[in-house]
Amino acid sequence: MAAAEIDKFLKGVEEPKRSTLEEVRKRILEIVPNAEQGIKYGMPAFMIDGKCFACIAPFKNHLNYSPYSGSVLSQLEDDVKGYVVSKGSMQFAIDKPLPKALLKKLIKIRIDEIKNGKPAK
Repeated sequence: MAAAEIDKFLKGVEEPKRSTLEEVRKRILEIVPNAEQGIKYGMPAFMIDGKCFACIAPFKNHLNYSPYSGSVLSQLEDDVKGYVVSKGSMQFAIDKPLPKALLKKLIKIRIDEIKNGKPAK
């Protein structure tokens, strides 16, 4: 797995989705500079110790963020108000990257789960 896989994936994404996903990717890597990058389940993914902590993807009318855990988003109910949220993913606007402060919270919870050996639900 390599960053080149995500580069290739993003080249095929239309604007403004591509720029928005690139910005989210940049923010994720600012938060976790040593993150492994690759494609999982056909989507750009970010891993630590071989375990996924974030995934981003384009859809027809929205972009998607997944923490690869069924328990992360429920811990941040106040923070994710205004987004369409399911147990394991969150939709966001095609032209507005997720705020870095929110990404920090999402990533911290998921990495804590990984480090503490909690399985993704």
